[in-house]
Amino acid sequence: MTLAPRLARREPAVTVAPRAGRRGNSVMALLFLVPAFVAFGVFSYWPMIRGLLISFQETNLVDPATWVGLDNFTALGRDPLLYTAIANTLLFVGLGLLIGFPAPLILATVMSTVRKGAGVYRFLVYLPVVIPPVVAILLWKWFYDPGHGLFNELLGLIGVGPFPWLESPRTAMLSLVIQSTWAWMGSTVLIYLAAMVTIPSELYEAAQMDGASIGRRLWHITLPQLRPTIGLLLLLQLVSTTQVFTEPYVFTDGGPENSTLTILLLIFRYAFRDGAYGQAAALAFLLAIFLGLMSAIYLRATRAWSSS
Repeated sequence: MTLAPRLARREPAVTVAPRAGRRGNSVMALLFLVPAFVAFGVFSYWPMIRGLLISFQETNLVDPATWVGLDNFTALGRDPLLYTAIANTLLFVGLGLLIGFPAPLILATVMSTVRKGAGVYRFLVYLPVVIPPVVAILLWKWFYDPGHGLFNELLGLIGVGPFPWLESPRTAMLSLVIQSTWAWMGSTVLIYLAAMVTIPSELYEAAQMDGASIGRRLWHITLPQLRPTIGLLLLLQLVSTTQVFTEPYVFTDGGPENSTLTILLLIFRYAFRDGAYGQAAALAFLLAIFLGLMSAIYLRATRAWSSS
């Protein structure tokens, strides 16, 4: 009769200690997260808020700013270069999907069948990613030289060309897409190869015994098994190609005849050539909204497809 009350009195001492320990661990975890919160706030969130404010102002970033409301957005709508930049960006995105999206998947499928020297091939595929982008573009600029460039010299051996790769509005954007596909394909190939490791080998063995070619194995086995990976990489490519800047800036500076002028290059011109920081911030804000909406719609539309 006296033992039960004693045990009841001891129970709070047993249960309070773990709660206090968990509370202390939570406080320590929050303290460790404080530097990350400060870094994100200073270098990510505050610049976004500041850019949004500048889009409603007229400022040279030195003198006090003047609030102009929606004037910067109205000025954007009156600029014909905006619609040229939008069309060129959509063209780059479309060519990137047509050329740059299937190429890594096909190459990864072929490389997955290689057993001897696989590490060497993976190193060679990833090597362009290691090369600094500006260095790679300057190298390809020599490849594209209409006079004595590597491509025209090689094509001349079989009696073809020469082609004005970067000098013609008809071929300039295609030339940029080919170079960017070469430069960034290595990372995507390695991601596909890592995802292919998780595919049961019995599926390929059965298909090979039935005489299925690489193309049929790609269509009936690889693609269905890689649907979540393909969906994610497709979204990342859409976002990255919409924000293309380095290639048109270093290759052609938007030329010839503004045929490679993209949205980010136009933002750069507004800010650092014309000093129209308000218009640059307004266009950047509109681009961010567009990318956010596009990503949300894409993820919602592909959620059922990826999980089925």
